[in-house]
Amino acid sequence: MMKILISGAGAAGLCAGTNLARAGHTVEIVERAAHLRVNGSPIDVRGDALETARDMGILDAVREHRIPMTEQTRFVDRSGAAVAPLAGQEINDSPEDIELPREDLMTILRQVLPEQVDLRFEESIVTLADDGKRVAVTFASGREGAYELVVGADGVHSAVRRMVFGPEKEFTEHLGVYVAIGDAPGQATPGHRTTEILNLPGRFAGVARYRDKALGIFEFRSGPIDYDHRDLGAQKRILAEAFAGIEDWKVPELLKAAQDDPELYFDAIALIHLPAWHRGRVVLIGDAAHCATPMAGRGTSLALLGAWTLAEELDRHGDDLAAAFSAYEQRQRPYAAAAQEFARGGADLMVPATWEAIEARDTRLRLAWPR
Repeated sequence: MMKILISGAGAAGLCAGTNLARAGHTVEIVERAAHLRVNGSPIDVRGDALETARDMGILDAVREHRIPMTEQTRFVDRSGAAVAPLAGQEINDSPEDIELPREDLMTILRQVLPEQVDLRFEESIVTLADDGKRVAVTFASGREGAYELVVGADGVHSAVRRMVFGPEKEFTEHLGVYVAIGDAPGQATPGHRTTEILNLPGRFAGVARYRDKALGIFEFRSGPIDYDHRDLGAQKRILAEAFAGIEDWKVPELLKAAQDDPELYFDAIALIHLPAWHRGRVVLIGDAAHCATPMAGRGTSLALLGAWTLAEELDRHGDDLAAAFSAYEQRQRPYAAAAQEFARGGADLMVPATWEAIEARDTRLRLAWPR
């Protein structure tokens, strides 16, 4: 059994921590933030990730927190009138797919995390040194440690990937779109699940309502923007500039709510590609390895499936880490590739670049899914 360090306490990190600890390993998880990330739009558990949830013993809990789809997502015009539906068949894998609030899934994963797992918040890795037998780690707190395996589950901007594999820009495919998601409490309609989306050329503004919550969601087309991805003020300025002067529908209210959200989510829609997800005694999972972007709607499923697959292959191959990593990658890459391919088509569906493209999309949807 190994002493394992996991960087990141998102879905991938918590899932890996549970599976590896249950297999008998000594597991420590470090998370830069002060708490689990529970903000953001609802997430989906799809396809083979449903089997993973069943194997972990959490599928019933996931189903209990399912958000019922009482109404299809709809695109609206500048006055708010519906112009086209977005049926689930356009974006889902099967009717068995489960959508649930991010905070509910994170709570479920935290509850099943074995007590012996050492989960540390406000802690992060500063340096890694792999000598072939162990990985020496220094932390932001000044602590030091040595581990037989380090798992990078620290997201699209993974520090572990940067330290071991190289600069982020070497592995990033920017899809030309940015996304922002913020709480919009003034738009909540308790008991209803609805999503409305307004498109202007190259821009998307929407409101998603579920249970007693509402989220303002924005997407806009742009080439790469130079900013610090941890600078919330810069993110809010970029968002405000992208939607400046738009007075249509609910855009001003949604934009104001986003500006007021202290935990606004903002990032580029960008894929991550690496020729290998492991080097020495370090391995990547989830978005750190193969981000498919929120546009794919499959990041959480990939995280659960990848964490389970890694733990299964480590158990199968024992001390042969190279064989375990190779088998993990061989099994996981087809899922990641399919999700990334889906994401590439997402911009044309959700953020058409011109009025002509918007009308063509709406016409296709009206013909395909008449109400």
